[in-house]
Amino acid sequence: MQLSKTEEDLMNHLWKLEKGFMKDLLEACPEPKPATTTVATLLKRMTDKGFISYTLYGNSREYYPLVKKKDYFSKHVNGLIKNFFNDSASQFASFFTKETNLTKEELEDLKKLIDSEIKNK
Repeated sequence: MQLSKTEEDLMNHLWKLEKGFMKDLLEACPEPKPATTTVATLLKRMTDKGFISYTLYGNSREYYPLVKKKDYFSKHVNGLIKNFFNDSASQFASFFTKETNLTKEELEDLKKLIDSEIKNK
């Protein structure tokens, strides 16, 4: 199951906060702030999808993520590789390095990361 773009934006705020009430999430949103009802709807959908949960304090709900950011985006990227690059990490890497206008320094940093991973295998 995936998050919509607006749910993903809200989830990013919750990952940064680690937990928070609706007012905390609203404060974290950039201007123009979404309506309270919009955030409430997003939180309900995210709860129904199993991405977040909450603790009740009287009438207030303190929300927290059930899915780690790293796990979510890892699954997202792996799905992208499978669906758009014939399940080939090499095709993905080739596209990524050629089409994203990386600087020479960024490419060198990537090379260091890859070399490090090769040593660890």
